[in-house]
Amino acid sequence: MELPPQDGQAYETVEPASGPGRKERGRADLRRTAERYLSEPAEGVTTRHAFSFAGHYDPRNTSFGALLACNEETLAPGAGYEAHRHSETEIVTWVLSGALAHRDDAGHAGVLRPGTVQVQSTGSGVTHTERNVGGAAEPVRFVQMWLQPDAYGAAPGLGLRTVPDGEGLHLLASGRDADADRAPRLRRGDAALWLVRAPAWMPLPDLPAAPFRYAHVVAGSVGYRTVPGPQGGGRSAGPGDSVRITGDAFADPTAGPDGVELLLWEMHTPVRYG
Repeated sequence: MELPPQDGQAYETVEPASGPGRKERGRADLRRTAERYLSEPAEGVTTRHAFSFAGHYDPRNTSFGALLACNEETLAPGAGYEAHRHSETEIVTWVLSGALAHRDDAGHAGVLRPGTVQVQSTGSGVTHTERNVGGAAEPVRFVQMWLQPDAYGAAPGLGLRTVPDGEGLHLLASGRDADADRAPRLRRGDAALWLVRAPAWMPLPDLPAAPFRYAHVVAGSVGYRTVPGPQGGGRSAGPGDSVRITGDAFADPTAGPDGVELLLWEMHTPVRYG
């Protein structure tokens, strides 16, 4: 898994309404899972990419906010990624089903299962492997997200948090000092990742506000209005779908008939260059 290209526009901008002094409009940009670029980087491995990645490059789709990648990965029994190196990237992994074996040259090794988030700060450089756990009869499915850090050159680090069952808003990772005792630390001070769960037909809990928010549905479905008020169009997102949100878009989100579980990035600045 190589770093995605870093050329071109880094993020979707918030479009201002016409006329002087008018409030900027938000946008809820729905991307269906079938629209993702599909690749097979190794035998038994399939990946759907939300952004430009490795050999796939779209200059109009390189990142959103500080998020560089959001990949849906499936590793067949016996399959996985051989040793490869990363640096200066926050790699966050959430397993949907099965078990993912991780090992790196910084001394970390373990098996990641549903309900536990892993945050790997690659820092000055780390080599790791990711494989379907040995002896598995079923594929492992997981979402892996890459975030640009704002601190560089530090030694690699790894954090884990197991999330309790139940509805609500659960903090998975954060770069804020105030959250240091609640979740693994991100090396980006103005970003946080949340897990959101809601039962059938119920409104989602109050979501954190931010200039850039990225919602990725992992189970169930969510309905919402594109912007607040009667002018907002109704939309629905299902498993694998994502919504890139700016401003006050993504209004009145409500779980569908099977409830919903989604990952939500809260980001207050976009990718920085130079």
